[in-house]
Amino acid sequence: MEFSFQYVNQIEQIGKQAWSSLMGQSNPFTRYDFLHSLEVSGCVGGASGWQPMHVKVTHAGQSVAVMPLYFKTHSYGEYVFDWAWAQAYARHQLDYYPKLVSAIPFTPVCGKRIAIAPSVQVGEQTLLLQQLSHYLDGLLDKLSASGWHNLFHDSEAQQKFRKASHLTRLGTQFHWHNRGYSDFNDFVATMSSRKRKNILKERRQLDDKGLSFRFVKGEDVTESDLLHFVACYQATYDKRSGHSGYLNHAFFSQLLASMADAILLLIVEQQTSHGVIPIAAALYFTSATTLYGRYWGSLVEMDGLHFETCYYQGIDYAITHGVQIFDAGAQGEHKVLRGFEPVATYSAHEIKHPGFRVAIEDFTQQERQQINHYMAQLRKVLPYKKGD
Repeated sequence: MEFSFQYVNQIEQIGKQAWSSLMGQSNPFTRYDFLHSLEVSGCVGGASGWQPMHVKVTHAGQSVAVMPLYFKTHSYGEYVFDWAWAQAYARHQLDYYPKLVSAIPFTPVCGKRIAIAPSVQVGEQTLLLQQLSHYLDGLLDKLSASGWHNLFHDSEAQQKFRKASHLTRLGTQFHWHNRGYSDFNDFVATMSSRKRKNILKERRQLDDKGLSFRFVKGEDVTESDLLHFVACYQATYDKRSGHSGYLNHAFFSQLLASMADAILLLIVEQQTSHGVIPIAAALYFTSATTLYGRYWGSLVEMDGLHFETCYYQGIDYAITHGVQIFDAGAQGEHKVLRGFEPVATYSAHEIKHPGFRVAIEDFTQQERQQINHYMAQLRKVLPYKKGD
């Protein structure tokens, strides 16, 4: 089976129908509309340091595979941290940037990174992946890039990358799992007494603040709602990082116009002497099995508001709507004491420089042992009763 490979600088050059027929709609972040929104809003491209180079694979004139790919001149917005690698290159007067990255910009969510048509048989898929690897290696030479990186793919893809002798890394996130709970009290009833009391106390500290929490479906979000969310997102980002965030109003507006079916906006309002005013917001995404908490912000400082808005309200929603998994975002081992369990995340890497490839391979092997130990230790402090 003969495959042809090409990259395009805009996902529009692949087209929504071709992309969606291969990548599907099940994961909101690999949907055509999400990646297209990043491009048309200017969040990627231009001077962002994320230049689209999406790969399209054809056979007999038909699209049989696609892969999101970006030409990167920095490591911001990836969440698989390789800053130390870049610093090591610099110490040896070598350039780590540019590099090629297959990922969803600013979005540490696991999912498919290479989508192959069902018509491609298993043996032919192996051949396709081998040829794709060679194609990417050729791009490294053409673009003077240091390597290519595939971030936050699934465990099946990780096995294929390891089998193909690519370097692989292990990471961890924290996900909440719905075990058929009838309500929040049913959920915390599975915890030890002390841990349960701590969580309920944490939620009660907001009882006298006059707060209300309102989930709004994407199609019902008004421009006023969106402006409030963006103001919260930018204010919180600015306070934490000194800039207004990677994403802009145009991006969120385009998302609501193109994929409202996968979006929920949580608006937090407070009763004051001047009436009810919005004070915080969080943007969630949904799939058939998973609730994703992605972006949040607040215009006020209030103890417990972040946990309530980004964790407990999400758990309430998942229980009420029978959602199986709640992914509340990257990092944060504080989630463990609130019932979020450590899960493995995966990435694969191909490093062009022979000497650095050996050094980085050694690093990834040591890191894998450390991550496995870290996850094992975290599982021991989960708040659930022994045996649950």
